[in-house]
Amino acid sequence: MAKYRIAWLPGDGIGKDVTDAARIVLDGLGVDAEYIHGDIGWEFWCTEGDPLPQRTLDMMAETDCAFFGAITSKGKDVADKELDPELQGKGYSYRSPIVRMRQLLDLYICLRPCKAYAGNPLNYKDGIDLVVFRENTQGMYIGVEYPQVPEEFYAVKGTEKLPRDAAISFRAITPGGSERIVRSAFEYAVKHNRKKVTAVHKANVLRQTDGVFMEAARKVAVEYPRIEFDNANIDAMGMWLLKNPFNYDVIVTTNLFGDIISDLCAQMVGGLGFGCSGNIGQDYAVFEPTHGSAPKYAGQYKVNPIATILAAKMMLDWLGETDKAAQLEGAVAAVIAEGRFRTYDMGGESSTLDMARAIADKL
Repeated sequence: MAKYRIAWLPGDGIGKDVTDAARIVLDGLGVDAEYIHGDIGWEFWCTEGDPLPQRTLDMMAETDCAFFGAITSKGKDVADKELDPELQGKGYSYRSPIVRMRQLLDLYICLRPCKAYAGNPLNYKDGIDLVVFRENTQGMYIGVEYPQVPEEFYAVKGTEKLPRDAAISFRAITPGGSERIVRSAFEYAVKHNRKKVTAVHKANVLRQTDGVFMEAARKVAVEYPRIEFDNANIDAMGMWLLKNPFNYDVIVTTNLFGDIISDLCAQMVGGLGFGCSGNIGQDYAVFEPTHGSAPKYAGQYKVNPIATILAAKMMLDWLGETDKAAQLEGAVAAVIAEGRFRTYDMGGESSTLDMARAIADKL
């Protein structure tokens, strides 16, 4: 019997391409795991009205963690049209599977390392090494929205001048949710000898919700006197990261701001082809690249698999396979530094699987 049972969720678009590449590397490492396929993606929305079927969630409940590729997501107008005609008008509503997984499984940490590997021609500056902690279950992504202003809302100060057809989205942030994501960032800093944690917010405008977040951040920071703590508004942070990326170490923030700032950090270390992510809870985790499904490249094995391979490295760390994780990252770094294999985004012609095999050969 395998040591680990891993839910394998390739998804669609280039999801299969990059997860095939990850398997080459994981098999090369000799990871003792059983990979169990799960249905997830756009085709299951179109044919079943659910891009994350219950059978997949049931299977995940019997595994140690999950590895996720990518899926296609489209706007409501397109989603409704592409739903099977027999299902239309029966109350089906598209919801992002990864957002649902984060909330259903309470994967409250979105951990996104952003590291500039030597020799990467896409690096903004060599030596950048940032880690973003994004709260994953609250904020603007809770999914509570109204297509127009409910009548009772006009009694709330600030809404009396809203037109009736104004759409409304809710932002919900709790003290407990804020405290646990900030504490996770500080614990990571301690464990990995990081020197500084920066809380990113917009409390000068979003006084209530980000006020809650910052109060929790300051409360937790007191418990870690050896770790420097500061904070910055989200708009200023975008500027300061580009100007002085080496002034930052561990960044912790709310859901929407974390989504934005982690893509900025990823671009500084090569783009989304290098952006890996872990969605982590108390007892379960889902690991993935941060890029989308790029349907136009599906099946061409053209895209950069390094983000996905680094997500596999994160998975190994989480499983406690730290030696294998270090070996894998070393192989990735060696291939990038050598420069013989580069996918199209790096200015080369190597395929997805060429890159994976080159990394496997370095193990």
